[in-house]
Amino acid sequence: MFRFQNEQEIVNIAGVKVGGQPGELPTVLAGTIFYNKHELVEDAAKGLFDRQKAERVLNLQESASDETKNPHMVHIYGTTPESICRYIDFVAETSDAPFLIDSSEGPVRSHAARYVSEIGLADRAVYNSINMSISESEIAALAESDIDSSIILGFNAMDSSLQGRMSMLEEGGNLLDRGLLSIADECGIVNKLIDPSITPMGDGAGVALRMTLTAKAKWGHPTGSGIHNAPSAWSWLQQKKETDPLLYKICDIGSICLQQAAAGDFILYGPIENAPYIFPMAAMSDIMIAEAVADLGVEPASGHPINFLV
Repeated sequence: MFRFQNEQEIVNIAGVKVGGQPGELPTVLAGTIFYNKHELVEDAAKGLFDRQKAERVLNLQESASDETKNPHMVHIYGTTPESICRYIDFVAETSDAPFLIDSSEGPVRSHAARYVSEIGLADRAVYNSINMSISESEIAALAESDIDSSIILGFNAMDSSLQGRMSMLEEGGNLLDRGLLSIADECGIVNKLIDPSITPMGDGAGVALRMTLTAKAKWGHPTGSGIHNAPSAWSWLQQKKETDPLLYKICDIGSICLQQAAAGDFILYGPIENAPYIFPMAAMSDIMIAEAVADLGVEPASGHPINFLV
């Protein structure tokens, strides 16, 4: 294990602290709700869903967080302006946790940024994400909003190497006229969460782990990823899923330990239903990392799992 020479930033998002040296703070975990084909969603366009089931899965994550002491966020995914607003309302009413606003469509993300600002929830919102496809209109919407926390995605469609991803954040990766970190500053983002971008197995998935270390060493911002996307897109594992769903689940959930060992501060772990398995595994890794750096001058925070589970 190791300690970064550069100071490591700790950001506070609605009471949830993210960042620091390895072993200092517990990993922050965000489960996804209302994702594509989520069984509790009844109409993805209108944002209609089974409220009882949705409350149940939110409580699953809340309970797992309470038990292990790993903080949590709720990763909200919506496909339309109407649906994402409905989802935000529900999550805000049901949980006190910060939440990520996410969509594959820029206009939906922009609408969500305006909406949380209008209803006074911008301090709890994390924009997901500032990335290479961001448009000037989306930049303007985010800048005009009250959101000050965002994930900054290092994906570079032209160059998935470490250098290509780092360049995307610094200079725009020869695709944008400025780097994503500069765009974040333009948008008033104070809490910058770096996501190195998880690409498929065989297409540079492991580079994300190396970039986690490199980005933290260079900038000191909190860093993490949705690392489960690597095994979930693994064609060999997909073939096994039909005959051995447990194997698939083990690989999907177990991948989070790799991101933690590579100094990740937060993890978007995928389906929120996996919370009862994700949180204990993350707590175990956090405890082992904290023990590994005990003689490097890193003191675990009072709320760290090591102070409650061992």
